[in-house]
Amino acid sequence: MQTTAKSQGLEGNEMDYAPALNRFLFVGSTNNTTSKELLQYFPQSKQVNDFTEAIEWLSGENGFLPELIIIDSPLNYKELISFKIWQANWKKAGYIPIVYNELALKPEEHHKLYKQHLVDDIVNLKKNYGILPDKARFITGVALKKDHAQNKEHRHHKTHPLMRAFDILVSGAALILLSPLFLMIASCVKLGSKGPAIYSSPRAGQGFRIFKFYKFRTMVADADKKVAELAAQNQYANVEKGPNFFKVKDDPRITKCGKFLRNSSLDELPQLFNVFIGDMSIVGNRPLPLYEAVSLTTDEWAERFMAPAGITGLWQVSKRGSEEMSTAERVSLDIDYARTRSLGGDFKIMLKTPTALLQKTNV
Repeated sequence: MQTTAKSQGLEGNEMDYAPALNRFLFVGSTNNTTSKELLQYFPQSKQVNDFTEAIEWLSGENGFLPELIIIDSPLNYKELISFKIWQANWKKAGYIPIVYNELALKPEEHHKLYKQHLVDDIVNLKKNYGILPDKARFITGVALKKDHAQNKEHRHHKTHPLMRAFDILVSGAALILLSPLFLMIASCVKLGSKGPAIYSSPRAGQGFRIFKFYKFRTMVADADKKVAELAAQNQYANVEKGPNFFKVKDDPRITKCGKFLRNSSLDELPQLFNVFIGDMSIVGNRPLPLYEAVSLTTDEWAERFMAPAGITGLWQVSKRGSEEMSTAERVSLDIDYARTRSLGGDFKIMLKTPTALLQKTNV
């Protein structure tokens, strides 16, 4: 006889009997009573203790691809965002919706999760377990089609229409007018060291959205793999454990041509393409490498990701190149910009940018 949800103590009012093929991944303690009961209701589902185990399971060769990821544990803000960043770069499957159990959250956490697009929905699993199959199909079906259009809008979230028009006009014109300079710089980079002229890497921008970020290469090939070797020289290193950027004074990975490009900010020019296609704006907070973004995902720091990613910003025109600037000072400037961003303020930052281009220190 098939197990019913009611016999296991659930209060579902949508369905009495288990559907046969629904696959869900429950993230939460394997001692969690609700998740255990739901596993009997959805027998082809899987339960893991935390996000680390979820990544291991999803990355494995077991062929398990869930229709829905259901989180049933107290909110760990940093781990959830780290998982979202991993999911955004996961090549194995398309987007899998995330649902949070309402009973595991505090009331004030609901708005935060929705506002920052960290979950697709919040559901009372005890009472509404029966809607999970329909919710999985809806979000991955009809809602996913809508999401294609919404993603374009999300790229320009909180961007003034005039500023977006300005971004398109300026970046488009600059890409055409500066094309000879692009060729000269690319030749310099290629002659100076082995590797591609344009460097691309995943970066976290507004709302933790991941996009491919372009720069002229200023470091030796495989520079990202040498981060751990230089950790002790990190300018932003703390004695206390906490969020950090990564920057090394007189970084040995930087090439001779790269040093000039950085000090003149010419290495930033390919980001005009990011601006033109809508990944970035001319003015905003710097998009961060994923290892930096993950370290800045606490409640206190994450607000800096609510502003658009930009080529220049408040930090650059305030203290660019300063060796003494702490992580707290830099993030504070980013948060100030996110809270007070305006069309007039963006134009003021753009006017100040030319005088801030030349760094005074090699950092």
